[in-house]
Amino acid sequence: MEIIFDDSSLKDQLYPFAQTRNAIDIRVGILTIREKWELLNTRSSTLTLPGVINNESKEILSVFDIVRYNDWALRQDFALITKGRRSQTISSTNSIISPENIFIEEGVKMEYCIINASAGPVYIGKNAEIMEGAMIRGPFALCEGGIVKMGAKIYGATTIGPYSVAGGEIKNSVIFGHSNKAHDGYLGDSVLGEWCNLGAGTTNSNVKNTASEVRIWNNATKSYDGVGMKAGLLMGDYSRAAINTSFNTGTVVGICCNIFGTGFPPKYIPDFTWGNEKYEFEKAIKDIANWKKLKGADITEYDKQILTTLYKQ
Repeated sequence: MEIIFDDSSLKDQLYPFAQTRNAIDIRVGILTIREKWELLNTRSSTLTLPGVINNESKEILSVFDIVRYNDWALRQDFALITKGRRSQTISSTNSIISPENIFIEEGVKMEYCIINASAGPVYIGKNAEIMEGAMIRGPFALCEGGIVKMGAKIYGATTIGPYSVAGGEIKNSVIFGHSNKAHDGYLGDSVLGEWCNLGAGTTNSNVKNTASEVRIWNNATKSYDGVGMKAGLLMGDYSRAAINTSFNTGTVVGICCNIFGTGFPPKYIPDFTWGNEKYEFEKAIKDIANWKKLKGADITEYDKQILTTLYKQ
């Protein structure tokens, strides 16, 4: 199926996630929007970025919609993926609530975990692993090759993307592929792009101490927009945070940032930021290549072309 998609008008609205990918390749729920369309076997010459499942639709028109609609999308994707299929057997060492709402693909490793699917479905992708002592409440998805560390506490609605690692406490968040939130610390109402890394102890705030509306950076209007009472961290691809980083409520981090230093980071951190300075491009590319090697991958010429264009901008 060929999908032709012009998302130029949405790129800044969906910053920082539509700069390094077509907007239709953003993950909401278990699948990317492109994957949803492919599973539905829908053919279209143009799309307006709907996540259309079971004759329902929602449009991702602002970056925080990824968080806002993840609960809905997880449920819709679960129904789509599992229809007419049978789950692999769940090991008896696990403590399970509502097993009828849990689906496990081939190759999953999961022993001595607690999974409560009474409030929403739980999907565990091919060759994923949930280590002993993890506690998970649905709706939740761990995509192919993903890992949940020992003793993790994960609340719905949360998606851990392909080959990503999740640990500590996570709630209502989406982690794209190949990223790490592997250690203790809180991640809530947040989105991490691909190839991101949060150092041990990194935590974000998702509610203001004044209980007032949270405002996040809008790259289209170059201003801050209200998104509701809760919003955490939105981090673009290839960005990393040092150990014990504390992110303020509604922080937006651009692409390829290395965040370290004393005090709270700014609420908006532009692309290619190194501490308080500009990331040197050749060093940025070298560091990305190093991170990819840790997961058995290489930086491609296509990656370099996209990053070169963004850096020049």
